[in-house]
Amino acid sequence: MIYWKIFMANFIANLLGYGGGPATIPLLEHEVVHRYGWFTTSEYSEMVALGNGLPGPISTKLAAYIGYEQGGILGAIIGLFGTVAPSLIMMITLIGFLLKYKDSPKMKKLTQIVRPTIAVLLGVMTYNFFFDSYVQVGWIHTIILIVGGYILLEKRNVSPTFVVLGALLYGGIFLG
Repeated sequence: MIYWKIFMANFIANLLGYGGGPATIPLLEHEVVHRYGWFTTSEYSEMVALGNGLPGPISTKLAAYIGYEQGGILGAIIGLFGTVAPSLIMMITLIGFLLKYKDSPKMKKLTQIVRPTIAVLLGVMTYNFFFDSYVQVGWIHTIILIVGGYILLEKRNVSPTFVVLGALLYGGIFLG
């Protein structure tokens, strides 16, 4: 039964996550944190942070980790398949339709409508991560990590991998 849940959690998030990996992150959070209770919001935010620092699509990295944690190697494989299955099915089924109507004004309008929805979902997730961080470690550490991360990522163009590793080191020293 756990393998079915792993598959469905990843399948649903990736089926509804129009817009790629960033759009699936809050949907997958809902499945694994709120629906199944496999992780806390804090644990999930750490997974996302580490996943963003590694190369490749975020949704497959999250699926493999979640699947492995819940069902071992077979769980990781099933999680990965659940992640790619919606795209595989839709590409096979809809390729002709998309090619036929790709220049349609209605298709362009749909894309314009969906983008703000994704932005709102990401904003809500960011708020939840921020609030959870504040509750667990306090304002001072939260502000230091946010400001430090912003400066390193946006002003100094440091790789996200090094920023995440630095945040982990900071947490290990000052919060451990």
